Amino acid sequence: MSIKAIQQAIEEYNTIIIHRHVRPDPDALGSQAGLREIIKASYPEKQVYVVGEDDPSLTFLVQMEEIADSVYQNALVIICDTANTARIADNRYTLGDKIIKIDHHPNVDPYGDIRWVDTTASSTSEMIYDFYKHAEGLTMNADAARLLYGGIVGDTGRFLFPSTTKKTLQYAADLVTYDFDRTKLYDGIYNVKDNIARMRGYILQNFTLDNGLSVIKLKRDILDEYKISPLETGQLVGTLGEVEGILAWVFFIEEEDQIRVRLRSKGPVINEVAAKYNGGGHPLASGASIYSWEEALDVVHDLRETIDKYKQS
Repeated sequence: MSIKAIQQAIEEYNTIIIHRHVRPDPDALGSQAGLREIIKASYPEKQVYVVGEDDPSLTFLVQMEEIADSVYQNALVIICDTANTARIADNRYTLGDKIIKIDHHPNVDPYGDIRWVDTTASSTSEMIYDFYKHAEGLTMNADAARLLYGGIVGDTGRFLFPSTTKKTLQYAADLVTYDFDRTKLYDGIYNVKDNIARMRGYILQNFTLDNGLSVIKLKRDILDEYKISPLETGQLVGTLGEVEGILAWVFFIEEEDQIRVRLRSKGPVINEVAAKYNGGGHPLASGASIYSWEEALDVVHDLRETIDKYKQS
């Protein structure tokens, strides 16, 4: 079983380096750092690190560590919440001795020496708690519980998304028995700066809606006007989720060298569209990358076809 193999690998290595995906969300950070806290509490003699770029809006959860390349020598590398190698934050993961993949996205890129992929899990943070419960002799503490709970909350949309199961709620109930400030955690995840709030107003005033599809283009001049970095746009993508009549929506965010594509859906499966454009993700929440506004038209065309097929099914 994957859990037993993962625990055996952890016990074999003195140095463990945990990665996750680029442009992290609460689940990526919660699973990554929550696993670190469990390993440190259970095996205090081991050196355990979390790496990748920081997102300033999420440093309240955890801050990443800077380590030298030499630390990877004879190290175990664990990669959380990352479906494909192209999205792994910090490409030094290849310098380790062994790689473990722990993820809840579709296993389109089966990398790693040990792979534990569970697409029925609401989040990778839920999987890490599963690991704690079913491995032998592990220790949970309040820091790990805070991180895993934050990851579950983030990836389930505060338990509103269809991925939330009885098991998800049971695990959340277990985690809140530990001593951490839930109000502070929710504030950290969901409170936004005034410029983000104003940009949400711009989006609500300017979105289009045609046959169930909504399209938002955030070009550099708009981002600059509202003083929003491309990294911060992750806080905007849920803005249209409560608008009646929208079946799927897409955000095109213009960056210096590419156009970031953020896709969301209330039913149509959109990760297959994302896969055509250097991306992937969940059936109802995916991301991609394109390199021209002409390509954006192709994405919109594919989304329209996806919605049409959904309506006919």
